[in-house]
Amino acid sequence: MAKPGATGIKRIINATGYSLRGFTAALKHESAFRQELALAAILTPVAIYLGQNNIERSILIGSLLVVLIVELLNSAIEAIVDRVGHEHHELSGRAKDMGSAAVFISLANVVIVWGIIIFM
Repeated sequence: MAKPGATGIKRIINATGYSLRGFTAALKHESAFRQELALAAILTPVAIYLGQNNIERSILIGSLLVVLIVELLNSAIEAIVDRVGHEHHELSGRAKDMGSAAVFISLANVVIVWGIIIFM
């Protein structure tokens, strides 16, 4: 059974508002997100300049957007784990460490993609 709530345009408007609240919360509370957003803002014009065609430009910029997406998900995991409790628990630590590992892999992806496109 579907949960009651808004449908159609109202649901889209609500979802947009929730997304903006999440983005604002990340900007306010997550220094890693702010740093990665600044990096993306600096590297996006570089990607437009360095890319030889629209496919390369899309891949370069897309790799930067993946970092932001993964960081948002990692921050959400950390927030919910902290909400549950601050005492040390193996599963809580594992969840936070896996989120951090996902961010690391997304950053490694940027290095690999940019390296391949720039140097090959």
